[in-house]
Amino acid sequence: MNLRPTKLSYYFLFLFISFGFFSCKDQKAEKDNATTAEVKIEKNAEPFFKLSLAQWSLNEPIFAGELDPMDFAEKANQMGFEGIEYVSSFYGQRISEANNPEEAMKKMLDTLKAKSEEFNVENVLIMVDGEGELASPNQAERKKAVENHKKWVDAANFLGAHSIRVNLFGSEEPDEWKASAAKGLKELSEYAAEKNINVLVENHGYLSSDAALLVEVIEDVNMENCGTLPDFGNFCLKREGGERWEAKCVEEYPKYQGIEEMMPHAKAVSAKSYDFNEEGEETSLDYERILKIVQDAGYTGFIGVEYEGENLSPEEGIKATKELLIEVGRKLNSNNN
Repeated sequence: MNLRPTKLSYYFLFLFISFGFFSCKDQKAEKDNATTAEVKIEKNAEPFFKLSLAQWSLNEPIFAGELDPMDFAEKANQMGFEGIEYVSSFYGQRISEANNPEEAMKKMLDTLKAKSEEFNVENVLIMVDGEGELASPNQAERKKAVENHKKWVDAANFLGAHSIRVNLFGSEEPDEWKASAAKGLKELSEYAAEKNINVLVENHGYLSSDAALLVEVIEDVNMENCGTLPDFGNFCLKREGGERWEAKCVEEYPKYQGIEEMMPHAKAVSAKSYDFNEEGEETSLDYERILKIVQDAGYTGFIGVEYEGENLSPEEGIKATKELLIEVGRKLNSNNN
């Protein structure tokens, strides 16, 4: 029996090997193309939200006299933000100390609006501080606080912003606080409704950081323009010595639960950050978990960057927070499509 290969057998062997080679090559190409497509989707996907810069992130250079708060729009534009969130206390002193406060306010607002238009940033909201306690059990004090806030409602309306953010300080007894907070908030919201402005309560310490209780207040007010501004990090209920701000927190509300409870009433969101690891992740807050809560609530508005850390400069911290939000936002949006 002749076992030597013939020319014909060589030919069939060649065809078999060639078919296998090109088949494997095609499969590899298909796999590479699929992987490339997945990467492309994730890179090209936009976050499900827009980005604004909270002015408080720049409080250090502002207090140090290194940055004029009147130049906030320009600074935000340079850092790549679409929107800006003002802090009233950065402007309150120059207004109150002016010979004609009303004229000073008008001049200030004219300048801020002109600069926001020049640098193509949207005026999102004004964070109002230091204008009295809207949840005071004392009716006269509460009404005074409402009156003090009205000028900032007018300011937001002039600037084209959609909201003011307020604090709900006052009584520290839950039932009394809840009743007083609802009264003060409703009165202010009724005025703001006439100006097409939302009144948003931030979880900002003490009973306002009890998200479940705060939601009860919002639902008691029961007005379309009265809502919440969930902050990722402000869930401290009590501090040592009864201090409001600086002392160590000794009791905290569950933050992820709190954000989830507040989101159904949210018309703005604040991305608090403190520090980052080498991978660019926030060390104390699970941004992916939080942004999934925000996304699941159907929120697509502005998320404001609010860096309050000590290890990075304000600009570095703002940049790190912004990059983290974009990365996680793109990932979640890509997964959702």
